[in-house]
Amino acid sequence: LATVDPRVLALAAQVTESREPDIPLLLLKLKGILNTASLGHEESKKIKQDIYNYDLTQYCLLVLRQDHSGLHGGWATAAQLAEILSHCCVGLEVKEDPEEFHKKFLPSAIDSLLVLGRRLQARFIPAIKDEEKQDFLHWFQTVTDAICWLLGGHIQLAACVLQNDHFLQLLITDDVETAIIMLSVLHNILRVNSSVLLQVDEETLHSVLDELVYKLSSTTNPLIGNAATKLLLLVAKLGKQLVKSLRARYRGLKEVLSKQWIGKGFDRDLSQLLDLLDLEQSSGKGEMQRQHRAACIIQATWRGFQTRKRLKKLPQAVTALQRSFRAKREQELQHLKKQKEDDALKLQMQLQRQRAMRLFHERQLALLEIIHPSRVDKYMEEMEGKSALTIQRFWRGYRARRNFHQQRQSLKEYKAAVVIQRAARKFLEKRRRRRPVSPWKDPKGLTEEQRLALQQRVDDYIKLHPAPQMSEDTSKELHMQAQEKLAQFLLRSRLDQRAAQRRETLLAQVNTDVELLMNAPGLAETTEKDLDVFMSRSVPVATKARQSHNTMLKYTRWPWWKKLGDEFVEDDVIPDDALNAELGTLFIGGRK
Repeated sequence: LATVDPRVLALAAQVTESREPDIPLLLLKLKGILNTASLGHEESKKIKQDIYNYDLTQYCLLVLRQDHSGLHGGWATAAQLAEILSHCCVGLEVKEDPEEFHKKFLPSAIDSLLVLGRRLQARFIPAIKDEEKQDFLHWFQTVTDAICWLLGGHIQLAACVLQNDHFLQLLITDDVETAIIMLSVLHNILRVNSSVLLQVDEETLHSVLDELVYKLSSTTNPLIGNAATKLLLLVAKLGKQLVKSLRARYRGLKEVLSKQWIGKGFDRDLSQLLDLLDLEQSSGKGEMQRQHRAACIIQATWRGFQTRKRLKKLPQAVTALQRSFRAKREQELQHLKKQKEDDALKLQMQLQRQRAMRLFHERQLALLEIIHPSRVDKYMEEMEGKSALTIQRFWRGYRARRNFHQQRQSLKEYKAAVVIQRAARKFLEKRRRRRPVSPWKDPKGLTEEQRLALQQRVDDYIKLHPAPQMSEDTSKELHMQAQEKLAQFLLRSRLDQRAAQRRETLLAQVNTDVELLMNAPGLAETTEKDLDVFMSRSVPVATKARQSHNTMLKYTRWPWWKKLGDEFVEDDVIPDDALNAELGTLFIGGRK
């Protein structure tokens, strides 16, 4: 057996053990491995065989189908992988299961390359920056070159490419640069396998010819015209059947070619195509004239029939037209009337608003004249407070109504669920009462043979798994050890609990001292009463108790709108949040 290339073996191991985002950059090493051997050499064939056997080409195929916009290397890596995949497949001789390689792997590779080309084309067309457009165009050219290279090594893939929907989507584009590249790809396909158009189905053939004729009739770019003309010339040279198809399907093709493309730099190819079309036309000219006259007679008869039929229906059409006109005019009048009413209403509301504002300002000025100047500020504060209360009242009313409307549907669903559950429980209870009670059946006992067999199995298990024997002294010793460990644990937990209580007491004492120090007056303002606060522990406790009592009284005197969220709280329970600020640093107890 031939040895495997160590570089391929190492790369396969790295790809297998690496994370998925790092695989594309690792596969780029295949380019250096392939460049070490000359094309067509036995060493090159051996390296390609190793790459295929270790599924590195399969990895390339899977990576090409991903979206490379967020991967390492981006679309440049994808274009290089497409080139590497085409070089790996050309010149590869698969000895084991060649049918799978030719009928499954190669068509899948062509499909992946075309999908990558479509993604690059979709990003090239909307690109704005010149540098970005050049990069996408270069990568698109690389992918199409890889497709052409793969077709050159496997000409049987030409029909697969033409029948692929992605290829037709790439060909059907209005962008000039990518269209020229795709026409060159189609030219290479026909040059490599000239009979491929005779092998594909009629729908695919017509799709390709439709796009070529459309480009000739819709664009004025000489490069696209030259490429499309050369392709049509290749198609016409394949056989008279294709020329007949061109003449029958595209009757105005000769006029388009003669009027639009003569004198654009490719007159030689254009003249050959026109000559081929004229030869086919001269052979069937008499038949065409006869068919033309027959068509004219049929069309004249049909037009006369349609005209007479239209004249008979003219009165009905006039009536329907008048009815439609009247309905439309009535609708417009209604719309104008509604618009005038809305404008009048808006104007009336605006006048009322202005009148109310004027009265308000007049009342304010009158009150300001009456009020003493020293009380103006107080009066303005009172008015601002009343205004704020009014705004808050309207806002709370609006919010309550909105919440009610939002909860109405859920409340309705809840009531409906309750009704359904009640009905279901009644139905199940009635069915349970109607169900007859089944008579009691004694459990089926064991026979004598089964009882003896079961007893034998129990005895055998006891013999195989005897119970451990323990003396009385050993049992007492274990009991004493367990009692000692339990006593130690209880003593330790009691000591830990006392230490935790002591820490909490010290922390509360520190917090109380800190708060007293922060609220203490300066040394110049200190009195004996302030000194007593720091000397005695009962004064701060009484102070904190008084503050907590005031907080509770303040909470009970709150207005109703401040207790909207506390409907289900008992009257004698005060929320913890309202008392945390007052009782958080309260220390109960003396010094250690």
